[in-house]
Order: sequence, then C-alpha cells, then structure tokens
Amino acid sequence: MSQEQATEIPRDPTGGDILVRVMRRHGIDTAFGVISIHNLPLVEAVDRELNFVAVRHEAAAVNAADAYARASGKFGVALTSTGTGAGNAAGSMVEALTAGSRVLHITGQIDSEYLGSNRGVIHEVPRQLQMLQAVSGYARTIFNEKDAEADLEEAIAHLLTLPHTPASLEWPIDLQYLALPEDQRPADTPSPAAVSFDHDAVAEAVKLLSQAKRPLIWAGGGAAGAGTALAELLHRLGAGLLTSNSGRGVVPEDDDQVIGNFATTPEAAALIADADLLLSVGTHFRSNETKHYSMTLPRPHIQLDIDPAAIGRVYPADVGLEGDSRILLEEIVKKLPAHSVEAGWTERVRATRRSVRAALTEYIGGYAEICESLRRRLDRESVIARDVTIPSSQWGNRLLEIYSRETNIFPLGGGIGQGLAMGIGAACARPGIPTAVIVGDGGLAVHLGELASLGGSGAWCVVLVFNDSGYGVLRNMQKANGFAEAGVDLYTPDFDLLAQSLRLPFWRVRGSGQFDQALAEALAVPGPAVIEIDVTALDPAPGAFVPPVHIPSRNH
Repeated sequence: MSQEQATEIPRDPTGGDILVRVMRRHGIDTAFGVISIHNLPLVEAVDRELNFVAVRHEAAAVNAADAYARASGKFGVALTSTGTGAGNAAGSMVEALTAGSRVLHITGQIDSEYLGSNRGVIHEVPRQLQMLQAVSGYARTIFNEKDAEADLEEAIAHLLTLPHTPASLEWPIDLQYLALPEDQRPADTPSPAAVSFDHDAVAEAVKLLSQAKRPLIWAGGGAAGAGTALAELLHRLGAGLLTSNSGRGVVPEDDDQVIGNFATTPEAAALIADADLLLSVGTHFRSNETKHYSMTLPRPHIQLDIDPAAIGRVYPADVGLEGDSRILLEEIVKKLPAHSVEAGWTERVRATRRSVRAALTEYIGGYAEICESLRRRLDRESVIARDVTIPSSQWGNRLLEIYSRETNIFPLGGGIGQGLAMGIGAACARPGIPTAVIVGDGGLAVHLGELASLGGSGAWCVVLVFNDSGYGVLRNMQKANGFAEAGVDLYTPDFDLLAQSLRLPFWRVRGSGQFDQALAEALAVPGPAVIEIDVTALDPAPGAFVPPVHIPSRNH
C-alpha cells in the first residue's frame, strides 16, 4: 500500500482523542511513554495531535513526566502498557510519590470482559490496581467507555489538590478503542476547598517570631509556591535560611541570607546552636540532612506543614501550623510587627553563608571549576537535573546555586539511574533554554538506552557523565568503614564510541582547564550533547565524599 493510500484510510475517533482533548484543556502538550498493543490508540492520538516522546523503558517515561511536571509547574503524562510495562513504571512512581510530583500515569489494561479472570490474556497481571494504589496517591480503573473523560478529569483534580501526589489510571484496551468523544458524560467539577487555618496558632507564631533575636528558618519542598512570602519574612526577620535539598531555590540562592543545604556543616552547626528560634516550613527533616536525627535544633520551634501528621513527628514543635505554606506565610507577614534582631546576627548569617561555600569549594578540588563554569554558562532558568552520584551529592546538591525551585530536579527518593530521563522531561518542558544533566557512569548504565531517547527527542540537553568506572559513592563508603570493595567496579563503555553510534556530539575532559571550553561548545549545539569528565584526572584531587549513612556499632 502506498503512503497516499494509507493516509486515505478513514480513522475512527478513539479514547486517544479524548485524552488529547483533556490534555489541551489543561495546557499539556507532551506525553512520554512506550507504545504497546495495550495503549496504541492513546499513543497514536497524542503523537498525531500533540508531542509524544518515545522512551525506551516505562520507568523512564514516568521519570520524564515527573521532571516535566516539576519544571513546568503543570502535570506530566506517562503512557505505559499493562502488566510488565506498568510494573516497570512502579519504581519511578515511588519517586513521584516521594517527591509529591504531579504525574498522571495512564496504563493500558486487558479487555474489560476478561478483567479478573486470570485466564492468561497477554500482558495480564493479577492485582495490578493494588500495585498502582501502593505507588500512587490515587488509582482507579476505567470501567465504562462513556466515563473515560470524567475519570481522567477526576484523576487530574486529585493532582491539583494539596498535598500533591501522582495518580494512576488503568484503561482497558477495548474501552480505549470504543470511547467516543461525543458520548462522554460531563465531568463533575469539584468545588474549591475553603481556605482555613488556626488563627490562634498563627497569632502565637507571630508573637514568638516578634520576640526572636537570633531566628533561623528551615525550608523544605513544602515551601514550594511560597517563595515571595518566605523571602519577605526572611528579610523582615533578619533571619538565616537553611534548606533541605528539596527546598532549594524557593528563595533564590544568591540571596545573601540564604545559607542553603548546609545544615550539617560545622559552620552552620555553630549558628544553629546559638539561634533562639526556628521556623520550619514544609520539611520532614530527612535523616541525611539531620545527621541521622542527631542534630539539636533551636527552641522554640514553629513548624508549618500541610500534613498534620508531620508536625512534631521528628522534632518537637512548640507551635504547629497546618495548611498551605503560601497562605500561612502571607498571614504571618501581614501580622508581624516591626522587628529587630540582635546586633550582628544577620551579618553572622551572611558570614556563615560565605564560609560554608568557601570550605566546600576548597574541599572539592578540581570539581570547583566545573561547578563555577556550569553556573556561569547556564541560564538562570536552566534546569539542572542530577542523578545520584558523587558530583551531585557532594556539591551539586549544595554549592551549585539554584535560583528557582522548578530548576532543582533530582531523585528525592535517592534511587540511582533516574537523572537522564528526568533531564529529557525537563528539557521538553523548557525547550527554549538548555538543560544540564549530571550523571555518573554507573547511574547512566541503569538506563543507557535513554541516550537513544534523548537523541530521538532532539531536546536541548547536555549530559555530563562523570566517569570513575564504578559506583564511587559506595566505593568510598566501603573504604571508610573498613569493608573490602565489592560490586562497585563496573565494566564501562567507551562513551565516545557510544555517542558516535547515536550521532550525539561528544567531548571528553581530562584534567584541569578543559571543561569550560567543552561546555561552551556543547551549549552552542541547540540539541543533545554529551561531555565525559574523567574523574581520575581532576586536579587538584577532590576530597573523598562518604554518604551520611548511619552504620550501627556494637561498641557501647
């Protein structure tokens, strides 16, 4: 059949057209996925009408949709197959759930008449919905072809409701084909929730803040969207701002009162010890950011969180504020009287900010010029997606300045191998500016095929591969704790030849003084590019990074 004849075949509308209509209604132009016999109508319609980004693995589809959501402020769409395909996606759904990311995961399902029959239909898996419920904040099955649009809108309403969690829908393949746009029942539009908070608790918080002479604020991911109010409060108080990794960029990190993700450093510890009040906003005080909960925090402690169960869970809270961080911080700012801190406190905050950065810059040796070059060459709004690797954990998560939270994309759950797909998703969300991806050779190997996805997408994305021929973080941990090296030395590809096979521009950096030129040339390519950095050739040699993981001792 000729191409002309093929294009003349009448095309009946399907559920894919409904999905496209819903995506357009919400301003979403891109979906990520792997095509299958159990999602073909959905992929065909998105590819025809919008932008379908084909990836090589379902986990990458969810990671890319997750990063698209974080970078765009909207929600991301991932399309996978049923059975094994949905199972492949589950690990990345755990990441989206941990991060509170707005991912709409639509997976196929076998024909509706065979659901639950366990007769061995291809791609059938028992209890798929229960699996999706375990890794999503919302999960359901579409049971009627006339309910597809309403079910999609219900899932999206969940995505838009605080606290954010991902949503999953399984859509039987026969109902994908049979669903007609003109037959859809109207979706129920949920009424916006009334804004409410404890006025007495706000008044008590304002009273304590107005009395504080040496205040600190600690912001986590729950402060997202509250940056303007948080910055105003920070300056009204003359306080210092510590952040979790997830809270970075809520207030731009070039603000001289932002200490950042440095709470565990000796310099910050001295400041924390002398503070007389802590306001925490949307942070869960994760173990790796509190020295496995051994840090002592200032009192009184005012804790603000949308989750009431989080208040006082890790550290006691003298005042608990439950609700939307933006609304609560705006109310506090509105009611806070004129205030002055102890003489010299704000300058001490600024000095601590400078000292923690200077100490880390010196310690990381040859990495410092890479960090500086990245920040100088990239746009302020460029996403910096980071996998779990030494450059990320040692300095990318702290020293590399972030100016808006939407550009700070990393696996919050700590899973290795997700960075490249996240970079693809972020680059699709912000096509007019370059995205940078920081990966290690070990993490990249987890989803090496996504380099082909990157090449096929054409996204403006520079992948920085830090190559030490293994899992450097775990190698350092084994060495520091007296273990023999095991499982950490990897058979590593020649990334130059690999890039050539995918027709990706490639640079290799060995030694000092070479990275900046390579980055400048790679960024000048408005598309995919790869830079390999030989970690063993860094000069000066960086200090070792050992992850802050607690290992129990039998010594008492």
